[in-house]
This record gives sequence, structure tokens and C-alpha cells, in this order.
Amino acid sequence: MTTERRVLVHADRAALAGSVAARFLTKMIDLLEERSEVHIVLTGGSVGIEVLAAIAVHPGRDQIDWSRVHVWWGDERWVPHGHADRNDRQAREALLDSVAIAAAQVHPFPASDGGLDLEAAAMQYQNELLGAGGGDFPPFAITFLGVGADGHVASLFPEREGPRIVEPGVIAVHDSPKPPPGRLTLSLPLLNTSERIWLVLAGADKAAALGLALAGAAAADVPASGAVGTKRTVFFIDEEASSEVPESLIAPTSYWTGAMDQAEWMASGD
Repeated sequence: MTTERRVLVHADRAALAGSVAARFLTKMIDLLEERSEVHIVLTGGSVGIEVLAAIAVHPGRDQIDWSRVHVWWGDERWVPHGHADRNDRQAREALLDSVAIAAAQVHPFPASDGGLDLEAAAMQYQNELLGAGGGDFPPFAITFLGVGADGHVASLFPEREGPRIVEPGVIAVHDSPKPPPGRLTLSLPLLNTSERIWLVLAGADKAAALGLALAGAAAADVPASGAVGTKRTVFFIDEEASSEVPESLIAPTSYWTGAMDQAEWMASGD
């Protein structure tokens, strides 16, 4: 299914994090009015954690009924529980420990000291997802993704098997080019069941990957190119990351820098 991609450019990282935080809270309020519970997928990385920290200090944070929110992760490093490099620990410190969300509704990946090997850990997380969805994967309302300088998303790296997996599920990664080599990640087809995929990235080192993704590079070469939500796909970026966006996309329908344009989009409901 092809959905429209949009690019929203912000002056700097702080403006980027604050804008995404505000957008997230606005959308979550709407979603919780429509359904009994909402499932979201978080990412790690410096910008992703900055967004969570911005949510934590936003005055609208406590307007969210966190008791009806389920939190999952797109990927995780294969390190021990509580390790400083784990995405779930960073997310807890940035946001989750400061909101009224039940422990049972926070779903971290298994850790390397949990007595499972990578394959068994992947299967355990997949079964947890299926259990939460009543035998199917739960409906992800919003999925956050970072984008690496090489174009990777989650732990789906170029020129590796991960981006080529064609079934929705959880993948054990043994050969990550970034340490540690062991990772757990949702597959691209599972990520793409998300209603909204929000890719958040900053810095000049991400410009080339962003340009290739928006130009339609193969997902096997630039995994970010293959991330597509069923309702909306949005790249939230800073000015530094925008330098290699294809010129054909620099138009009001796809590449917005004006406050009025962004306000109009935020009022559109998605």
C-alpha cells in the first residue's frame, strides 16, 4: 500500500524534538478518544530519546491517559537488562518513569542475561506481540524510527538479511555493523503495519541517507526507504539533514518549513 510521504523541516534539534513531542501528544489525545487502548512503538538513538524527554516536560503530558497506552520497541541491543545502552532503559529515564503507565503495559525486548539465545528471544517477543493482539499483531498507531547515516532503521541494516525479510515478525540480528553485533528488531513488514510511521532525524550526516530514501532507493540498500505507514509516513528533520532532499520534493505538498503549513497539517487529524 502506497501512502503519501511528508517532510517537515525544523530549525534545529531542539525545535525538532519539541515539535514532534507536541504533535505526538495532540495525536494521542485524539486516538484515545477513538479507541480503548493505543499501541505505540518507540525508538532509541539520541534524537529519539530527545523527543521522549521533550514529551516528559511538555505541559500536555498529563492529559494523556497513560493507563490505556501500550509501549513497544522497534529494536534493542543484545545487552544485559538495565544496561545503559538499552533503548528501554533510556526511554524509561527520559519519559516512562515519569508517567502513570503500568509496568505490564511497557513491553521491553528480552535481555542477554535472561537465559535465552537470540532466536528464542525473538520468538518470545513475537509471541508477546501476538498475545497482546489476540492472536494477531497489535495495531500500532504511531511508530517512531530513527535513521542512521547508512540509511538503517531499527536494526535493519543495508546489505544484510534483515531488510529483505518479507514476513511480519521479530528478527534476531547477529551481524550488526554497529556494536553490539547482536540485536533484536521488528521486521520491515511488521513495522509497516503501523498506521503512522514517524521518522525523526537530525544532522548533516543523515542528509545523504534521507535524500536516497526520498528518491526511492531500494529498501535493501537504504532500509529507511522501505518504511511506509498505512495512513501516514512523515520525516521530521532539522535543517542540516535537509540539504540533499531531492529538489522535486521541495514543494508545499511534501516539504514544509512554514509554521502555517505545519499548523494546517496538525489540524488535519493525522
